[in-house]
Amino acid sequence: MKRVLLVSIVSLIGSAVFVGYYSRPAAGQASTPASSAVRTTPTPTPLPIKEEEGIITVETELVNLNVKVVDRNNRPISGLREADFKIFEDGTPQQIGFFSFSEVPTNYGLVIDNSGSLRPQLEKVIEAGKILINANRPADETMIIRFISRDKITIEQPFTTNKADLNDSLDNLFIEGGQTAIIDAVYLAAEKVSEYKIDRGKDDRKRRALIVVSDGEDRDSYYSETQLFEMLRESDVQIYAIGFVKELSKDGGFISKSPQTKAKSLLQRLADETGGRAYFPESTADLAAIAKEIGSELRLQYSIGYIPSNDRKDGTYRNIKVVVTDGPNKQKRIPITKAGRVADTDGSGPPKATATKQR
Repeated sequence: MKRVLLVSIVSLIGSAVFVGYYSRPAAGQASTPASSAVRTTPTPTPLPIKEEEGIITVETELVNLNVKVVDRNNRPISGLREADFKIFEDGTPQQIGFFSFSEVPTNYGLVIDNSGSLRPQLEKVIEAGKILINANRPADETMIIRFISRDKITIEQPFTTNKADLNDSLDNLFIEGGQTAIIDAVYLAAEKVSEYKIDRGKDDRKRRALIVVSDGEDRDSYYSETQLFEMLRESDVQIYAIGFVKELSKDGGFISKSPQTKAKSLLQRLADETGGRAYFPESTADLAAIAKEIGSELRLQYSIGYIPSNDRKDGTYRNIKVVVTDGPNKQKRIPITKAGRVADTDGSGPPKATATKQR
């Protein structure tokens, strides 16, 4: 088992990651014919063309969304069809290029606060982490990051499928004094997930996620909240946050928010902008159920892809909205996905969809 000490993360730079899709029937779910589960990508708006030995290759930016759909009671909804979904980018309807609902292998990082404020919860946090790890499928890989202050952020276990090594790393966690740097820890972890995707190659189709456990109060980060969310917008990492905010002060100033309000807002925003979910347990007894729910959500989502009608490579931020039709008896279906994306600029962004025409 490897341990890597990261003394400072000031020199880290952001990197983009593309999360593709992988299709096979989920357990207990009927197989969907290939013709309806995954369709060929529609002909995009013409872009720069490469000609090689009588073949014209058109490269276009491909946007992939991982979408969870729940009802008003947060219960997952399965069995929806492509026709039930509409995708909008900056308010403009987009044509869906592929659609699938299946269990997908996942690479995720456990990012665990080991500062003094988590002392009462650490034992149960470790227990919940083991529930997640022991539910891993053979193709799932997990990384464990421990953090306190900006100079105490360590990768306790790099990405691995070995459950014994992961459980040993959890058992070795310990509380230590220092000012919490949750923003730096999430920044580092998201970069590591993105870098691992790049190292694995363009054909790696696993989902990427972080599970962050903290009280959410940042006191020592080098990076600002603005810088963190700018970096996250360029990645495709979903964040699930478990926040123990109850012990933080509820007292705020005349124009300032209370520590509890600010911490809860940060954790909720991390989840909302990346298409994950935030949990604020009333007690450590809730952790086992939360761990099981996160494990299920990580693997069963709708994969929807589209080629954007706005094909300008200007690096601007584009808002994304997913709409799902109501169910029988006006049952409300609520889609959960990332809030937007940063457009490609010079071809260094996400993988491309390639349309080939014979001359």
